[in-house]
Formats: sequence, structure tokens, C-alpha cells
Amino acid sequence: MHQFCCFCFFFFLYLFSSTTIASFDDYTAFVYVGCSQSKRIVESPYNTNVESLFASLANAAAISSYESFTCTAASAANPAYGLFQCRTDLAVAYCASCVRSAIDQLSSLCPGATGAAVQLKGCLIRYADDAFLGKLETNLLFKKCGAPASDASSASLLGMRDAAFDDLSSGGGSYRVGAAGRVRALALCVGDLTGKQCGDCVAAALAELKDACGVTDGGDAYLGKCYASYWSDGAYALGQSRSKRPYDDRRWSDLFLLCFAHLVTLIFA
Repeated sequence: MHQFCCFCFFFFLYLFSSTTIASFDDYTAFVYVGCSQSKRIVESPYNTNVESLFASLANAAAISSYESFTCTAASAANPAYGLFQCRTDLAVAYCASCVRSAIDQLSSLCPGATGAAVQLKGCLIRYADDAFLGKLETNLLFKKCGAPASDASSASLLGMRDAAFDDLSSGGGSYRVGAAGRVRALALCVGDLTGKQCGDCVAAALAELKDACGVTDGGDAYLGKCYASYWSDGAYALGQSRSKRPYDDRRWSDLFLLCFAHLVTLIFA
């Protein structure tokens, strides 16, 4: 009995900390948006294809962290190209929620635009009337740097940052992580890039961070087809979550109910 009560106490403590982590990881927070100057004609075949594209992206996000589509349902002559990319560490349910939020924000931030892209902390949505899928784009879209390091720690921080960046450069796959000392780093490429294209994009993002941020305690660089981010222990979480993924596993709710029922029994016994 005593052991179970102790378990419940620590479970509630853990649940509280997990909830705090999940609330801190605001994966639907806005990062940047880009809109075309041209507008869609409301009753045009292309507009219908765009609406079909949005529906396809929202549905696919419920089962995958990346997908691209070329929608031609209304007219093959007016295709709508689009994709979504979620953070790889984001649970599927949160990916779907992020994509829906991004689509909703597109309709208000870029109403009727022929093409647009919106980056949230947890996901990217992009669509256009030109075939951009599979093309490498290293143009800088958004950057943010943390606080400058103190003179006393700048040399060691610089060395750790560069070592973490080396991990990203040498890593394979679209999702890459690096670490050295108290510095952590990650990079994510859009899923339509090849391995070599991803490596080139990550290299360009790291170069932007080095050039723009210098010796700071963190930074984010978002390029056309990838982003890179780094942070040091205790630094403000600039772009991606520095925490565990939000928890959506059913077993935690089951344990909560079990502990709650046991506590009620103890109180009224």
C-alpha cells in the first residue's frame, strides 16, 4: 500500500512536469510566412486543385511526418503542387494538429495567394503552381540568434558549437542531431530532397548560423528546403523544442485514473 501511494505521488509529479514540457513545446507557434503576389481566381480549376491539395495534406499528416502531392483533380493543365513536413520527433497526432493549424493560418495570412509557405515550430506547409518538388533551395527565409556569449565562455562555446555542427554535416538522413559538451544541434531537410541535396542544404544553413549569429548561446536558420538549429544548456528555446515530445500515450491516462481511484478509496476508507 505504501509503495503504491509513493508511486502515485511520483506519478503525479511526473505528470505535472510532462504537462509543463508539453505546454512549453508550442509546436503551432508561428515562425515565418511567404505569400505570392498573384491571386487565385475563386472559381478556377487551379483554385479547386488547391482546395483538394489542402485536404490531401491534412489527411496525410494523420499517418506520416512528410508527404507531397500534385493535385490535378479539377484540371491537369493547372496542377497544384504542395507538401508538408513535420518535425520528426513530433507524435503523429501533433503533426496532424500542426498541419491543420498551418493550413488555417495560410487562409488568413495569404488569402487567395497563388502560392505560399508557412513555417510553424512543428511543421511546414507549402504550395504553388510551379513544380518546386525535388528542387534544392538554399535561400535564407528566416533566422534568429540567441544572446551573445560572455568573453570568458566564448572560446569554449564556439568549440562545442562547431563540434556539434560537424555532427550535422557528417550525419545522414533528413533528420540530424549533434552534440558536444553543453551544446546541442539539429537539422531537418524537407522530404523531397535527395541525401546529397540535404547535405548541401544543411551545410548552407550552418554557414548562415555561423555568419549571422557568431558566438551566441543558440540560433535558428530556416532555408527554402531545410533548417538548422543549435542551443546550449539553459539557453532560450529558439526554434524547435528542447524537450521531450508531447505525451499522447493512452497508458498515462489509464495510470492517472488508477491512482485517482486509489486515492479516493484511501480518503473515504
